[in-house]
Amino acid sequence: EMEAAGAGAATPSHASMVDTDDFDLSRLLNHRPRINVERQRSFDDRSLGDLYLSAMDGRGAGGYMDSYESMYSPGGGLRSLTGTPASSTRLSFEPHPLVGDAWDALRRSLVCFRGQPLGTIAAVDSSSGEVLNYDQGWEKRIDRFKLGEGAMPASFKVLKDPKRGVDTLAADFGESAIGRVAPADSGFWWIILLRAYTKSTGDHTLAETPECQKGIRLIMNQCLAEGFDTFPTLLCADGCCMIDRRMGVYGYPIEIQALFFMSLRCALLLLKPEAEGNKDIMERIVTRLHALSYHMRTYFWLDFQQLNVIYRFKTEEYSHTAVNKFNVIPESIPDWLFDFMPSRGGYFVGNVSPARMDFRWFALGN
Repeated sequence: EMEAAGAGAATPSHASMVDTDDFDLSRLLNHRPRINVERQRSFDDRSLGDLYLSAMDGRGAGGYMDSYESMYSPGGGLRSLTGTPASSTRLSFEPHPLVGDAWDALRRSLVCFRGQPLGTIAAVDSSSGEVLNYDQGWEKRIDRFKLGEGAMPASFKVLKDPKRGVDTLAADFGESAIGRVAPADSGFWWIILLRAYTKSTGDHTLAETPECQKGIRLIMNQCLAEGFDTFPTLLCADGCCMIDRRMGVYGYPIEIQALFFMSLRCALLLLKPEAEGNKDIMERIVTRLHALSYHMRTYFWLDFQQLNVIYRFKTEEYSHTAVNKFNVIPESIPDWLFDFMPSRGGYFVGNVSPARMDFRWFALGN
């Protein structure tokens, strides 16, 4: 019962995407299997809080955990009384027994704080005696910052005191993570998910609350702060993102830069220009987006033409006329790259930093 998140990929402006003769993905997309679909109204979009409140009617606060047994699941017969702008246009497939099992697993994974559901734990694994940090919630919320303003915890845990009847939140800023590295992607995911919720439901009231507007400003201020770095990309430590094992992704990993770019775009859409302090941040976001987009498309994009240029690089070049701006050593090009590189098109390399280019191709996350 693991949660996963995905993200889209960017395409460089100067890189032409030409269909290959030996493999054309569009052919697969055009030959989808025929499925008989029974058209009916799908499950209305509702938050965990809405489900909680509807289940609490007539039950009282004492049975909040039992209330989730009556939560709607496909085929269960319960219907939502409130919908969202997107709820009436979706299709629903015939329920499968696995769907019911998935809903049961979701109910068991809920994390409650002071009687209110606020997320799910990472995994429910009864086979292992050591839970590690899998019993922590992963939903991103703005609360108390213990590092620099704008730092978002990687996860949190709800601590319950049965004697006092009090719930407290224990935020994990990397103290329990592998390598004890503070996360660099948590704030980005929070902004991206907030934008996804707003776009999916049509509900702008949450993003426009003073708390959310302040949270976006704090995260953006931290990322856009001026320092010693001369690149528009973000400098990160190894293990600061979903690739949390030691894999040599320190420097400017592609995952962080992709999330950074997407969070900048989302923040620009979520911030209210008339709110105090937002106009200056929005101007800085626009400037950074242009610089980051150019930097990624120019230096992270790799195809056969660019590979030939790198292969002929001279090293230890000075002055503004230097072609090898990052002092990449041609001898560091791995042998497997020539077999991996497609004959047409290319890909974004994993990392570009001074005297180091990571030619590996990374998917998002683990």
